[in-house]
This record gives sequence, structure tokens and C-alpha cells, in this order.
Amino acid sequence: MFSSSPLFLVLCFNLISYNTTEKMRMGIPLTDEDRMPWLESLCCAIKEYLNNKKGLVLGCSALKKEYREILRSGDTSYNWGTYASAVNFILLDAPAEVLSVRVNKRAAEGKHYMPASLLQSQLDLLKIDEPEGVLRVDATLRPQDIVNTILNMDQFQGCFNHDFVESL
Repeated sequence: MFSSSPLFLVLCFNLISYNTTEKMRMGIPLTDEDRMPWLESLCCAIKEYLNNKKGLVLGCSALKKEYREILRSGDTSYNWGTYASAVNFILLDAPAEVLSVRVNKRAAEGKHYMPASLLQSQLDLLKIDEPEGVLRVDATLRPQDIVNTILNMDQFQGCFNHDFVESL
């Protein structure tokens, strides 16, 4: 479906509201209520791209099964709870210590608003049921190796055109 269509990369923290980012900046964990408008906007983006036969890669933290279900529902043919969807999820998996170093570095460089103090609350929310089919990639690899690992997964064969891959 994606190989002949443009593929778009969206880093979803750009879609989070100012109030939500300020809450995180202050070290206050977000609630489901805080996340709902963000998840709904991502679902709408997914729906728009799928309806227009365009590919979309979202970089986001869909930590709970319920969040991923909302995103899967961007596929209008999706039946809740079946996990059979045009929407796939990849967990960039790394130990908490590695994530902490990265979050601290980004915060120190002014590249992200989330303080490392919120990392554990994020990890505590991360729940993946095996039947969901969430793919895992070792996030301790070099970025290009992560991309290559994803490109070589059966689910994504022929999905990404050369220009998109070169832009990463």
C-alpha cells in the first residue's frame, strides 16, 4: 500500500498541547484525560493518511493497550480488540538506565520538555499484551541499524521508498 505513495514522518510530541507540555516540564505525570485530545488528534491523522492511501510513521509513546486501540481505530475497518489493523506498532526497547541517560541529555540540550524524573512513571504505564503483535527493536543499536532492522521486518517489506529512507 505504501510503496507507491508518499510516506510522512510525524514526531507526535509536536501535537501535544502547551498545557500538557508545561505539566510535564513541572514533573507532573500526565493522566489519561491529559492524553486523550492528543491521542484523538493522532487517530485523526492516521485516518486521514490511510483514507488517502498515504503512508505515515508516527513517533509517539502509545504506552497502554487502550492508547494503541485508539490509534488502531484510525483504520476505519478495524474491529476493536482484534489487533488486525493497517496500524502497526514498534517498541524501541532499551533498559531504563539507557533511557534515563538519553532523556537527561535531551533535556540538558533543550531538545525535550520531559524531565528524567517522569521516566519511571512512563515505564510503569508501558503494558504490552503478546497478542497485540507489537514489534520490538533493540533501541541500544545505532540509529541507522534500528532503521535497517525495521526495514527488514516482514510487515514493512516494500512499504518505504528510497527517498524516505535516505531522509532518516
